[in-house]
Amino acid sequence: MSMITKSMRTAALVSALLLAGCASDFDVVPMTTGALPELPPPSDERPQDEPLARGKFHYTKGSYGLAERAFREAVEANPKSAEAWLGLAASYDRLKRFDLADRAYKEVLNREGRTVAVLNNLAYHHMLKGEMTKASSLLREAAQKDPHHLVVAGNMKLLETWKTGEPH
Repeated sequence: MSMITKSMRTAALVSALLLAGCASDFDVVPMTTGALPELPPPSDERPQDEPLARGKFHYTKGSYGLAERAFREAVEANPKSAEAWLGLAASYDRLKRFDLADRAYKEVLNREGRTVAVLNNLAYHHMLKGEMTKASSLLREAAQKDPHHLVVAGNMKLLETWKTGEPH
């Protein structure tokens, strides 16, 4: 798979998972009507996609426990899926299970590499853990790769507010 395709796939997941930050002004909301996406019908051709679709649905809905369960199923069905590992890591972050998120992010890095989307999500993970120096370093690295990435720029601003003690 080419590097462009991997990056595009990961960027799509990042947008779908809304990993820019907790209730910040920088979240990208895919639905303006307020309606939640419907679960896709079961797929007889690719049943390993069903848990991934459920995970994305539940994550977007804010049901992080259900998302974690679905992404875990997706990882079990397809252990090579960076997308499933990234969703699992993000779900663990939202559940404050940083120990498990650390392991999932290692898997994402092994499969996807240091893409802008992975670096951004990993930076947000470190922000949640209170590791602002590490988060800053990762966001700078992501910004060097794509200086115009809006989610990275938003997380850089969010990081600065968290460093100054503003509420998050």
